[in-house]
Amino acid sequence: MKNRTSYLICFLLCFTLGCAQERTFEFNENELLKRQQTLSSDAFEGRRTGEAGNDKGRAYIIQQFEALGATPFGSQYEHEFTFKRRGTELIGKNVLAKIAGTDFPEQYIVISAHHDHLGVSKGGKIFNGADDDASGVAALFAFAEYFKQHPPKHSVILAAFDAEEMGLQGAKYFVEKMKDSKILLNINMDMISRSAKNQLYVVGTRYNKKLEQLISTFENPTATKLLVGHDGTDGKLDWTYSSDHGPFHKVKIPFLYFGNEDHPAYHKPTDDFSDITPEFYKNAVKIILEVYKGIDAIGL
Repeated sequence: MKNRTSYLICFLLCFTLGCAQERTFEFNENELLKRQQTLSSDAFEGRRTGEAGNDKGRAYIIQQFEALGATPFGSQYEHEFTFKRRGTELIGKNVLAKIAGTDFPEQYIVISAHHDHLGVSKGGKIFNGADDDASGVAALFAFAEYFKQHPPKHSVILAAFDAEEMGLQGAKYFVEKMKDSKILLNINMDMISRSAKNQLYVVGTRYNKKLEQLISTFENPTATKLLVGHDGTDGKLDWTYSSDHGPFHKVKIPFLYFGNEDHPAYHKPTDDFSDITPEFYKNAVKIILEVYKGIDAIGL
């Protein structure tokens, strides 16, 4: 009888722990790193807009969205647009996936990162853009993983924008096309995997009282510091329009931009996966996910 009782207790304990692990599942940290490493490898030739490496990058992003159950936004994942740069008309392609909201399906939270980078130099050096911004795109996949087990209340668009490096063109096109839709918020991630100081910055709270309150009372689940700054109030470089959140802010859509300060490899061929700070990166994604959960719970 004693053995049976011990067995039953062990079984129930294991079952309870298993359920707890399932309930608290967020995203696969090892896969986060692997996906960033893949997207920032030489095989993608720097992912420059309009070039073959960019095509390969988009194909990889679509493959990941499909595998993670993130369905196309609209009839397809790719959304083509044209823009002019130095007198030449170019074609860009955003990759957009959608997770339908359970309570507010017509209201959108847009979580974004840019999939393009600088390509290959005339001397043959590849600008792999591991931090800028394969880090943000791999984080989009982490969100897709999370949504498989935790459907959002508000619909979510996972947006991998193109041509950020050419003037935020993909984000500009998206905002214009979505002008008649209800977008509650843009969460933009650009350069979130490399910080010697273990500091992640968030920009955008100064423009929205609810976001300011949310961040000021945020309980950080990690050892990485979350700092409000680079928003035009602290004498540092103002990032209000520095990445794809800019077009959202321009039309008065609330935003939160998460990023780190420039490092020696910024916009250089040395922005490689081998030099990221993995623990900081994983913590950054955890922080952004926790902030998102707070917003989805209360809305704006």
